[in-house]
This record gives sequence, structure tokens and C-alpha cells, in this order.
Amino acid sequence: MTTRFGNVLGSNGSVVPLFTKQIANGGPVTITHPDIIRYFMTIPEACQLVLEAGAMGNGGEIYIFDMGKPVRILDLAKKMIKLAGFIPDREIKIEIVGLRPGEKLYEELLNDTAKTVPTYHEKIMIAQEIQDEFENLHVDINELIGIANFFDNDDIVTKMKVIVPEFKSMNSTFEILDK
Repeated sequence: MTTRFGNVLGSNGSVVPLFTKQIANGGPVTITHPDIIRYFMTIPEACQLVLEAGAMGNGGEIYIFDMGKPVRILDLAKKMIKLAGFIPDREIKIEIVGLRPGEKLYEELLNDTAKTVPTYHEKIMIAQEIQDEFENLHVDINELIGIANFFDNDDIVTKMKVIVPEFKSMNSTFEILDK
């Protein structure tokens, strides 16, 4: 089984501890883009939903969690600065540092062709992905392994884009390979 959900507050790599440290150091608080948005849930919420999905699963399912409404990271930074007792952009600066390679402005829990089916739990859905025939996928994977032996990143990514046509290389050197 697989579970798909957004950011878990307070987990490794979470933006909240980073912002807290930056504020404690007097700033600046760094964000990659003013329009970037992310979904958030707490550690207890994430644990409960993962356990619930595990209990209802038979194997092979992809569970998607309802993450609520996404949060604009710029708004989160401003609120955290205010909660710490400072005035955003006056006492603690907010610095836009640019998207990292591969970083997207928004998260996608499903690809464009996938549908969801509800479960008895209002916050858990099952993804129904369109699946290609196994034999075709098996051939493509073997070809990818052969291509990888030559260590040509453009050829490798081109083949990966054949296997997963929905994938777009946002903000990376491989954007030129997108069709």
C-alpha cells in the first residue's frame, strides 16, 4: 500500500522549524517564491490516517489523504513572524530566494488522469490510476535500464518521460525535454 499526502508539520524537512530558527536568528526568513503553496497536516493526523489506511487496505492500493486547503508559504512566514512578536518586512525581512531545481509552485497528489474513490473514512480516498499493460511497462523499464548503462542523463530522462508522460520538469535543466 502507498499513502500520498502533503507536508507534515514538525517533521524532518518541514518549513516551520526552519522559519522558527530564521526568526530566532533575526532573519531573514527565506522563501523560494511568493506564490508557492503547500498542504500541511500535523504528525498525529498523519499517523492516524496512515494507520487507518493500513487497517482498511488489502494491498496494492494508493491512498490519498484529504489535506484541506493549501497554505501560501508567504502567508505562513508572515504569520510566524507576527506570532514571534515582530513586524514582517520591517523587523524581520522576508527574502525571496528563487525556486530550487525541480521545485513546483504547488503539490500534486495525483496525476491528471487519476480518479479517486471514497472510503468509509471521509479524509481517505483510494486513487484509481490508469494502468498500462504490464508487458509494455516491463519492456520500457528494461529499455530504461539499458539506456542508464550509458550514463546520458538526457536519454535517461527522455525515456522516463515516455514511461510517465504526465511528468513535467518544472524549473530544471530537463524542461527542454517536455513536449
